[in-house]
Amino acid sequence: MNPMVQFLKQLTDRVSPSAYTSMNQSDAKTIAYIRQLQREMKKEDVLEIPFEDLNVTIFDLETTGFYPSRGDKILSVGAVKVNGACISEEKPFYSLIYGEEQPPETIVELTGISKDMLQHAPLIGNVLEDFFHYIQRDTLVAHHAGHERNFMQYYCKAVLKTGFEHRIVDTTFLTKIVEPTQSLITLDDCCSYYGIDIKKRHHALYDAMATAELWVESVKKIQSLGFKHLRDVYSHLAKNK
Repeated sequence: MNPMVQFLKQLTDRVSPSAYTSMNQSDAKTIAYIRQLQREMKKEDVLEIPFEDLNVTIFDLETTGFYPSRGDKILSVGAVKVNGACISEEKPFYSLIYGEEQPPETIVELTGISKDMLQHAPLIGNVLEDFFHYIQRDTLVAHHAGHERNFMQYYCKAVLKTGFEHRIVDTTFLTKIVEPTQSLITLDDCCSYYGIDIKKRHHALYDAMATAELWVESVKKIQSLGFKHLRDVYSHLAKNK
């Protein structure tokens, strides 16, 4: 059985905190590990890695709102690895994050995440620690990535006392080029256009999986147009603002 399919069959809405090691807000080993990743990333020029050789981690966050600086929190994290234009068979990443408060009712209805579920989840420090071990030095990809970037920057600084320096590529950077005449804005719009089935919308892992499929389709199309790597993409977007 495909490891991803097997993982999803085993996945439940409650994540045991025993799956993670305890960690203080400023755990020295975790901070040292993240800073080592950052030093290694600075030595790499991912912008010129050919798309067929580019390893990325596609991820998604479910949150209580849009503004972490105003108290909005991360409820869950989901991530899937993609190698070139192929979704990896490596086990995906998913975790709820501990919280003591009931999310806003609109968020509960949207995500299905309740206070009871969050009270059985690991602390955010543990989840971030495991997330960094999962992504390692990968370039990250998200749909409308500004949302994910803002939360990761805020909570890495608040919880881990370190910066967030991983590059995050927005899927719309590619869709703007390959389908310039289409109004593809939301993840639903993009997936509908490409015929991608989202198993469970507003669930961090399932949204990450759908975004991974969108990334794969976009990479294939961008290569067919002669774009070799991300630097080609950024150069084109800069010239056509």
